Amino acid sequence: MNYSECLAYIHGVNWCFCKPGLARIDKLCELIGRPERDLKCIHVAGTNGKGSFSSMLASVLCEAGYTVGLYTSPYVKVFNEQIRVNGESIGDSELIELTEWIRPIADSMQDKPTEFELITALALAYFRQKRCDIVVLEAGMGGRLDSTNVIQEPLLSVITGVALDHTAFLGDTVEKIAAEKAGIIKTGRPVLFGGTDKTAEKVIRECAKEKGAELTLTDYSAIKELRMSLDGSRFDFGEHKDIHISLLGSYQPRNAASVLTAVDILRKAGVAVSEQAIKDGLRKAKWPARFEILCKEPLVIFDGAHNPQGIAAAVESIKLYFGDKKVYVMTGVLRDKDYTVIAKSLASVASKAFTLTPDNPRALLATEYAEVLRGAGIEAFACNSISEALEKAKNAAKADGVPLLCLGSLYVYASL
Repeated sequence: MNYSECLAYIHGVNWCFCKPGLARIDKLCELIGRPERDLKCIHVAGTNGKGSFSSMLASVLCEAGYTVGLYTSPYVKVFNEQIRVNGESIGDSELIELTEWIRPIADSMQDKPTEFELITALALAYFRQKRCDIVVLEAGMGGRLDSTNVIQEPLLSVITGVALDHTAFLGDTVEKIAAEKAGIIKTGRPVLFGGTDKTAEKVIRECAKEKGAELTLTDYSAIKELRMSLDGSRFDFGEHKDIHISLLGSYQPRNAASVLTAVDILRKAGVAVSEQAIKDGLRKAKWPARFEILCKEPLVIFDGAHNPQGIAAAVESIKLYFGDKKVYVMTGVLRDKDYTVIAKSLASVASKAFTLTPDNPRALLATEYAEVLRGAGIEAFACNSISEALEKAKNAAKADGVPLLCLGSLYVYASL
């Protein structure tokens, strides 16, 4: 098996990516020797922010001297980046070796595992192989029935926030989605909620009480002396002074505040993390496609916001960094997102848009999206390809001296 054959098997067309339930992943983990039971995991779920949170926390723990596994999804450019140890993606040869080992086991199952379940099992096996001290494990979707929920005794469960997304799978109300996220809460294990929605908080608080799990909320009012620019952010948070993060976006100090709160909880559980490790880890943390500067002449920024809450955060960031100055946007979305709400949000910060059709069967056509944006009051141009959209958008931004924001599906970022 070579690398291409390895990925072809993992992404096999006969595999269903999303089929909720824990029976298959539990059976697969049993057949491969229960790697999840040999790992100390921090389980992270949430509608938005879980990738940035996970990346920052893993960076801090790595700086503290631990061997840290990080599992995230989806990948942005290369499949291997979903599975990392101390910031390094799993190697091609390692991935091939693990896949060759697990393939006959997975194929022998009467109820075959889904693609995401297979990847999760591969990640857990790899982290055990690498003798990881701590694993930051990001849930794929929801929580209760997500394959990552095969773990039973996490060091900490984290729910970064709750909003309406993936409603076809998770439910059409905040209460229903919060209940799905709260499914990662385990009996007697601490839980952190970083969201601000009171309805979601009530659901999570009730679940934590039922499970005897100590609940902590991130206190965003403790963020003091906040200074933000395109060079990053500096702030104080409680006893943590002069924290510097390089990740951009109005929401990143809040994500960092949740990381700091998580570290305080972990310290109480005996996980040693110095203040210097915190400072170095947060400063060095990187997370692609989240208000990431791609180039400066013209200024081009990519943000993978793809749902109304994510777009609202991106709009907030645009206003923060550019004030009343309107920007240009290059954007493409998937049809199952609430793109009419997204268009209305973008109208407050964008004067011109270049639309594209993401390379995904669920994509909204560029012509349709352009029409929706025009209806919201934005001058919009539909393009035939991502390369055409990027060229036209960059040329317009450079000629007019306007920042260009590339927004929407991560499938777009992967093609840039």
